[in-house]
Amino acid sequence: MLRHIRKGDVLHVHSIDRLARSLEDLLSMVKGMIAKGVAVSFHKEQLHFTGEANPMQELMLGLLGSVAQFERALIRERQAEGIQKAKAAGVYKGRVKTVDDGAIRKAMEEEGASFRKVAKALGVSLSSVQRAMKN
Repeated sequence: MLRHIRKGDVLHVHSIDRLARSLEDLLSMVKGMIAKGVAVSFHKEQLHFTGEANPMQELMLGLLGSVAQFERALIRERQAEGIQKAKAAGVYKGRVKTVDDGAIRKAMEEEGASFRKVAKALGVSLSSVQRAMKN
């Protein structure tokens, strides 16, 4: 979206936290779009940025962006705690591998192919092949 947006467009965003996960990213994205001549409209918060100086809206963007960043950090913290508890209880084991690392290494040696070709041949992701070759 950021590559295709152009001057005169209006970016409609449901909520501030849907555009960026950190305050720094949010502010730089909004400023960057305004510099390109793109208006940004946040519907839930009822904020509209068109390039005109509006100190109150800038304050609200900073405050609400900070709250969204804080909320995201709390969610990640709770998620990590839950995963640790589940691992301790033996409940969380992760996803079952469809192809083991040995088969990936063997395919790489036999075919002498690229990561992409092996991933496609085995029906796994490129990152799975790269991870297997690191180990």
